[in-house]
Amino acid sequence: MSLQDHSFTIGVEEEYQVVDPRTRELSQSTHLLLPEAEKMLGNNVQHEMILSQIEIATPICHSLAEVQGELIRLRGGIITAADHLHKQIAASGTHPFSKWSEQEVTPKERYITLVDTYQQMIREQVIFGCHVHIGIPDPEIATQILNHARVWLSPIIALTANSPFWLGADTGYEDYRTGLWWTVPLAGPPPAFTSYEDYRHTIDDLIETESIDDATKIYWDLRLSERFPTIEFRVMDISMTLDEAVMVTGLIRALVQTCYEQVMRKAPCPSYTTDQLRAMHWRAARYGLNDRLIDIPTRHSVPARLCIDHMLEFVRAALEREGDWQRVSQGVQRILTEGNGAQRQRKVYQSSGDFRAVVDYIVAETRNFSC
Repeated sequence: MSLQDHSFTIGVEEEYQVVDPRTRELSQSTHLLLPEAEKMLGNNVQHEMILSQIEIATPICHSLAEVQGELIRLRGGIITAADHLHKQIAASGTHPFSKWSEQEVTPKERYITLVDTYQQMIREQVIFGCHVHIGIPDPEIATQILNHARVWLSPIIALTANSPFWLGADTGYEDYRTGLWWTVPLAGPPPAFTSYEDYRHTIDDLIETESIDDATKIYWDLRLSERFPTIEFRVMDISMTLDEAVMVTGLIRALVQTCYEQVMRKAPCPSYTTDQLRAMHWRAARYGLNDRLIDIPTRHSVPARLCIDHMLEFVRAALEREGDWQRVSQGVQRILTEGNGAQRQRKVYQSSGDFRAVVDYIVAETRNFSC
């Protein structure tokens, strides 16, 4: 089966903060915002676990240009709906100072059950991420792509890190959301699988032993979707700007296409254990672009920027084939020059000493549709 036989369709989900413009606190108002947003966006917008969070999901897209257009429409619609209610929308992996203990759970059975099951671990999940789906209709091929792609997630974490603050303090992390999320069982990097049958057996065994209720409780950073014929990347903080969101989506699609080619030519899969990947993810979440990451092909510790350059070269042919090289490579270089979301948030706080100014900055950047 050739590369041209797959369209590698794209779907993007983003989780936004709903903010009170006077206090800059998270606002428990999604029950009011959702009906207003649905007037413009229909079923592309929905509740999430807490009433200060709202999620959008793009329709199936076939190009980065289409992703950009949909995110402009969806981000713009959410922002307009929030404006009508005198609220604001912010795109950051954590809120700089709002308390998890003050957030209200959305009164839907799914979320109530989650809280009942996971208790404190889930109550503290006041976090906001981005999920990217890439269409692969053959689950066997998708499983083998997962095996190849799972080793490349740490550079993506470093690029998209956008959650340095928590409860009014600097956490010391670039991506603190990852650490919070890892407290939930079955979160983190996935294991490697010998086949799709092995993948299903792993999940079925967890269900049969009553470790989980169903397959949706598998929270790996990379997994096969239970709802769609896609590979789902779940490792990213939400991107502050639309430009960053489009960039990382293009990078991920090119990674899947490149890994598909490796699978088709039976290239050896990089051999990393789940514990090794977890350590690599932790380093990326802790230091972001400021320190060193593990270079995937050489297994050497190198400056983060060099690791990201190597990843760009790894996927370059796929990006060029889609006509996306310039857009994605320039987006990556912009982050390397201006800083990821965490670095930019810290600059605002260092100059202002005021977390409210950080929220104002995030809100302004979320409205930035300049890509």
